Amino acid sequence: MRETVSDDRSRPAWMQALDDDDSFRPADALTVGSVFDAGLPLAVFTVVYMVTGQDMQIAIWSAVGAGVILAVVRLVRRDRLANVVAGFLGVAVAAWFANRTGNAEDVFLPGIIINIAYGSVYLISILVRWPLIGIVVEAITMRQGSFRRWRGNPRLMRAYTRASLLWVGMFAARLAVQVPLYMQGAEQLGWLATARLLMGVPLFAVVGYLTFLVVRPAYKEHRALLDSGPVPVGEAGRDEAHDGTEREPG
Repeated sequence: MRETVSDDRSRPAWMQALDDDDSFRPADALTVGSVFDAGLPLAVFTVVYMVTGQDMQIAIWSAVGAGVILAVVRLVRRDRLANVVAGFLGVAVAAWFANRTGNAEDVFLPGIIINIAYGSVYLISILVRWPLIGIVVEAITMRQGSFRRWRGNPRLMRAYTRASLLWVGMFAARLAVQVPLYMQGAEQLGWLATARLLMGVPLFAVVGYLTFLVVRPAYKEHRALLDSGPVPVGEAGRDEAHDGTEREPG
């Protein structure tokens, strides 16, 4: 039975292509709007902070104002309300951090913390053999009774594990570049803003494309196997023995 999928606008472009038999390129996930959405408020903060002679309050309110404008633009584009709220809250929290500490570079601190958190979750999911990419893909594209069965497919497990490692690498790369710049204080604010912009949506699109390439062959094979009927017990047992993964019921 074909799964019911929620509004496609809430799904990454690589995942839409994965489930709909479409081709996918990194450019498919990149639009002028998405790049500006990700980097405009912090870029505005940085420019205003420098132009006004390091006036923190003007820079903070300028960033918040940019966040409000982007929220309105998202509403006009009919983005999901959750995305609108999350985007504005991200700007507000960043502004709060900088205002609280009085350090301009702390406007980037929430983003650094988020990268640490996401990278850790991806890494832990790999270590406990529930790779997060597998959980996300299977949950969103779920077919009746199929969610837990993917862990009994060694090839699909390897694909999801490798794809999850790509995301660990992305978050680690962001931290490797941005943390040293952050530690040098406001004097590196311009470079920190540039790194945040370039390693945001563009890098996300590239990793999404690589994820698509790694996952798609095993994913399509697994879907075809589910469509063809139950997996023979002997074949499943051999796969589980080879992979060392206990077969999930159902």
